[in-house]
Amino acid sequence: MRLLSLLALSIPLLHAQPNVLTPKEVADGWILLFDGESLWGWTQEGKAQWRAADGVVIADAGDYGWLRSNSEFADYILKCDFRTAADGNSGVFLRSARAGQPHETGYELQIFDKHPKFPTGSLVEYVKAKPVHPAPGEWHSYEVLAHGDRFVVRLDGKKILDGIQAKSKAGHIGLQYNKDKKIEFRNVKLKPLGLMPIFDGKSLSGWQEVIAPRPREKPIWMAANKMIHVEKGPGQLETTAEYADFVLQLDVRANSQDPNRHPNSGVFLRGDPKGYWSGYEVQVRNEFKDGDRTKPVDFGTGGIYNMQPARKVVGTDNEFYTQTIVVRGRHFATWVNGYPVGDWEDTRVEGPNARREARLKGGPISLQAHDPTTNLDFRNLKVVTLP
Repeated sequence: MRLLSLLALSIPLLHAQPNVLTPKEVADGWILLFDGESLWGWTQEGKAQWRAADGVVIADAGDYGWLRSNSEFADYILKCDFRTAADGNSGVFLRSARAGQPHETGYELQIFDKHPKFPTGSLVEYVKAKPVHPAPGEWHSYEVLAHGDRFVVRLDGKKILDGIQAKSKAGHIGLQYNKDKKIEFRNVKLKPLGLMPIFDGKSLSGWQEVIAPRPREKPIWMAANKMIHVEKGPGQLETTAEYADFVLQLDVRANSQDPNRHPNSGVFLRGDPKGYWSGYEVQVRNEFKDGDRTKPVDFGTGGIYNMQPARKVVGTDNEFYTQTIVVRGRHFATWVNGYPVGDWEDTRVEGPNARREARLKGGPISLQAHDPTTNLDFRNLKVVTLP
């Protein structure tokens, strides 16, 4: 009986699919930084040659360099698996800047067991980890808590570092390659921390309605069952608070009674207060062409409207999906159910109108009622500003 129990417990581990989030992880706000298929959302810095193959990020050629996440984060839990040889020398960069040396602008989480002062698990030059000696040539798992000035590192489930370091408050995630030292990564995922509700679940306190210039049917906004529900339109509902650089997470459900008609909506960012449909728009539309989710209609859910279409339509009508939006300076990134669908840099000249220029100034977060057929639900709206 005990053997059968152990076998039953081992089945999910044996069949666990890497680079995929569980429904619970999606509900808890986790996002994939590596989609398991490509280097989407990353930029190669230096002369290292990175590639994605067989569900793994690999560097085994070229000179020194690092793979940088295009998005920046402040407080988070980061998880990743790594594998290298006995002489492997690599690392994971935390809160690093785009320019300069990542271990100097941020922190280097060590992957090099033979370092005399800062072995594997250490924050190089800052905090030394407990000795662990991970077996070479095998997969090992990091879990990193970065919360304010505190860092906690676990290797294969064992806490090996708990320290304070106040140099960098926000920045990029990075994967390091040292010449001739093959390194592999997988299951690179992150949970943003510190998000606070901007909807109390029972009223529209903290929100204000903006009326369309010539509404065909005035939208009906209501708070019930811990959701913001809207029907008809056009119009919008916006926060009275304004946000510039932030992480936003929310659940959206587009309700449709006709399989051939897909509700159209959006989330507006950095617009003018009480400015009708102003700012950047993250699209809500779960329609795609030819039965192919990589062919979104009208930019697709998670696409940056008029700027970059979603690379894949992940959401489905009549089902809640979780959307994550990260806005930092000129960079915008979106995830749907934790899968990365948008990654866009606004290279236009800076100005106040996001439709024509790169707007860096903050503004309200707005929910769109698109037209008389609108029928949508929003819930679990949370945001944290980035320092």
